[in-house]
Amino acid sequence: MATNYIRFEKEKKIDWAKWENGKLFPLLAGDLNTKEFLEFVKTKPKISESSKLSLEEVSLLSPITAPCQIICQGANYEQHLIESGLNPKEKKYNLFFTKSDASLSPPVGEVIRPNHVRLLDYEIELGLVFGKPINQSLESNSFKLSDYVSALFMANDISARDIQLPQMQWYKGKSYRSFLPAGPILAVLEEGDVSLLENLELTLLVNDRIRQHDSIAGLVYKPEETIQELSQFCDIMPGDVLLTGTPSGCALRAPGKLVQKIAALLSEKRKWELFIKGQLKRTEYLQPGDTIRSSIRTADRRIDLGDQILKVVQEK
Repeated sequence: MATNYIRFEKEKKIDWAKWENGKLFPLLAGDLNTKEFLEFVKTKPKISESSKLSLEEVSLLSPITAPCQIICQGANYEQHLIESGLNPKEKKYNLFFTKSDASLSPPVGEVIRPNHVRLLDYEIELGLVFGKPINQSLESNSFKLSDYVSALFMANDISARDIQLPQMQWYKGKSYRSFLPAGPILAVLEEGDVSLLENLELTLLVNDRIRQHDSIAGLVYKPEETIQELSQFCDIMPGDVLLTGTPSGCALRAPGKLVQKIAALLSEKRKWELFIKGQLKRTEYLQPGDTIRSSIRTADRRIDLGDQILKVVQEK
């Protein structure tokens, strides 16, 4: 079964702890980055039962540290594609994009809405942490997922839709600071854990109402297939991460096909003015004061990536 770890700060010192039965057992590892920590736990550090801490005594930090490469998949759940008016069986390509590691932020805290952003969206995602470098093309069926993926974590791919789409700036629209809350758990995998991935259920609520719920079984491009494709054009280092896409239910809703055909006859400026006007009517976009709660776990909790609790605040 996966072993759960948490990165935290207490009295201005950063450390890692094993997370077990609702308690943290500090490892006295110090301020290691994610890559260094994955090497550290291979030494099977001893844990002192007498130095356990409660969550209330610490500040939780992202278990994913900068610098790192953050690779993302878009439109990768069947229901998300159907919701967008697309047929999953006709999907022709795996959509990749990246986020800045400046967007990494703690799993409990604030999501900051920039003053010029009105369409702030949420996207719960399963994150994979690479533990082994990839610097050449991998052949299909020639490797196991566990050869390259060492750990899992929960991510929220926050997006400024009014930057991402009208300006065609995916990197900028998804990379403002606090746009990637990560953690709280870094679940370091054991032999056999990979078979549990399809049982993972993702749930995201806004103000206690469920917005997103699905299981990893709904992925269009599975992790093995995706990593094989990435290896054809991308070098990956330990500590880099892959976000595997988000289920249906995010705030963005694509216009119907008829509206899209009509919009194609308009100027770019007019088209996007109407897009933003239409999206502003949707009440699902995040507003200051909203609370986002999310979790990823199997029903039997053999893999449990913890709970994120985030408050949306306006930029000051």
